[in-house]
Amino acid sequence: MHTRVHRFSVFALTFHGLTAQDCTRQRHLHKGGAIAKLKTGNGCAQVRRKGRYAAQTFRRQRDAQQWALEVERCIYKGLAIAPRAKARTKTFGDLIRLHVSDLLDVGKPIRRSKAAVMEALVKAIGSVALKDLSRERLIEFGKKRAKEGAGPVTLSIDFSYIGTVLTHAAAVHGIDVSSENVRLARVALKRFDLVGPGAERDRRPTPEELEDLLDYFMTKPRQLIPLERIIRFAIATAMRQDEICSFEWGDVDSRRKLVNLKNRKDPRKKDGNHQNVPLLNPTGFDAWALLLEQRVLTRGIGRVFPYNGQSVGAAFRRACQILEIEDLHFHDLRHEATSRLFEAGLPIEKVALVTGHKDWRMLRRYTNLKPEDLHRLQTQTQCNYGDYLAKLNNFQLY
Repeated sequence: MHTRVHRFSVFALTFHGLTAQDCTRQRHLHKGGAIAKLKTGNGCAQVRRKGRYAAQTFRRQRDAQQWALEVERCIYKGLAIAPRAKARTKTFGDLIRLHVSDLLDVGKPIRRSKAAVMEALVKAIGSVALKDLSRERLIEFGKKRAKEGAGPVTLSIDFSYIGTVLTHAAAVHGIDVSSENVRLARVALKRFDLVGPGAERDRRPTPEELEDLLDYFMTKPRQLIPLERIIRFAIATAMRQDEICSFEWGDVDSRRKLVNLKNRKDPRKKDGNHQNVPLLNPTGFDAWALLLEQRVLTRGIGRVFPYNGQSVGAAFRRACQILEIEDLHFHDLRHEATSRLFEAGLPIEKVALVTGHKDWRMLRRYTNLKPEDLHRLQTQTQCNYGDYLAKLNNFQLY
């Protein structure tokens, strides 16, 4: 049987490391004007064309064929030979898997929250071809997510990750994709109020709600997790749910009464963001005393609070439902703690040492200063100024 070879599209693809029997089995491929001489088996695939050479290792012959055809096209057009990753990426889901794999290769696996978002994006638009990932398609995706109940903050996170994945593909692998459509779709959805920042939450437990919660957990002998102590500790330290359940006794400095929190949450860089949190008592609960109580249970070994953070949150939610406490989250205890630190008279820079905020502007909303409070502060300022004048007059008498 004779095969006509296109004069512009001749390349040879060979698999090395084969047995003699494998090498005798050959197949011809004619696709897109290219004819390839393929040998079955596993190994290294090589392409030689117009004095240029490329090689890759594949497990499947089909993958080798697709890669070889792409390489031949690049050589014919005088373009740079596309890396294997570029040849394999056809859909947005491929880009997501490539992004996750690259982070894993450098020892930075994605965490639970980002993994959940990526998984949802794969299900929603993972099958969309890269050429079809247009502004219109992204706007359609955003509207559909909004109808399903996704709020402006959730959609904002979704589009942020979509842009991150596309930028990573273009920067790291040279894949011809642009995040401009993501930006335009985001602008359009923002005009519909479907994307944007969430309303600042200022929910604090009332004294009655807090007392009911503490009493509830104190009277539950079968409760394995000491929620009553954890709630007090959360208000004493302004720590987050997962932070409380992560640090170990080795992170506690008994002499200076500090806890070194590893990789504390930060919008810019979480890895390596280690912070020393002082164990104080101006919030009405003594953090150091609570830690000593916990030492009796754990014998100073392992984690200070050796419990699953999600279990802590679930138990807190169940208690709120039973006690009919509406719209109260465990994270609101951090807001309560920060507000109490300000109410105790600590200046903003000292509050930031406890809460871990690097941007002091983020702490303004925690002060909960109401317009009517200005009269009280004005009176206090006048009294302080009067005391200052009295001391000055007394000084002049001498």
